[in-house]
Amino acid sequence: MSDRQPPKSVLARGALLLRACGDCETALSLAELAQRSGLPKPTVHRLVGELVRLGLVERTAEGSYRLALALFVLGQSAPSVRELRDAALPYLGDLHEATRENVHLAVPDGSDTLFLEKVTGRRATPIVSRSGGRLPAHCTATGKVFLAQDPCPPQRTLPRLTPRTLVLPGQLARDLALTRARGFGVNLEEAEVGISAVAAPVYVLGRGSRPVAALSVTGGTRRLDVDWVGASVCAAARALTRRLSA
Repeated sequence: MSDRQPPKSVLARGALLLRACGDCETALSLAELAQRSGLPKPTVHRLVGELVRLGLVERTAEGSYRLALALFVLGQSAPSVRELRDAALPYLGDLHEATRENVHLAVPDGSDTLFLEKVTGRRATPIVSRSGGRLPAHCTATGKVFLAQDPCPPQRTLPRLTPRTLVLPGQLARDLALTRARGFGVNLEEAEVGISAVAAPVYVLGRGSRPVAALSVTGGTRRLDVDWVGASVCAAARALTRRLSA
């Protein structure tokens, strides 16, 4: 539960419940929703019932709750997301064909990196990420791409996901400087043990100096050639930048 006070408006509380559902891959009970949202259980019961009636949340046979298909359809209709995803898909496909690993399109979302799309296959290394999922920016290659251009990077001790997560601000600052120097971000088992990733920034020229998205390749550390994959991801990101800027 967050230390912050829960929002007072009904709309904001409903959005809080939707995000709680979206952040979990499994259905949640009323008690779990209350814990994750920080809302009183009676409030959760009332609001989630309304979300079910609206078709945004569905109740499972076991009595738990998860996002409904209608919300997925609504999200897919957002023009900015749809246009970016459609433009990126050919480049994601090419990267997957070249590497046979997991390929992502991600955008910044507060202190997280949000995966808009994931292309994978039978030969790709199994990983925890999913389309629509998010991970803390400081321990992902895509997140480091965004943080490297942030004028105010984190100045506090950060959550640790693995023994190799960079949790001290000084450690992260040095890694972000290296990201800027080489032009791509690297995650070496910082989000998931045995898994590493390389990511490059995507821009829209003429719309500021910060990336609008990032492309990444994620796979097993032992089989991921960081330099070769880095060159491939950077080439794909530059090509997508040109397409978006045309």
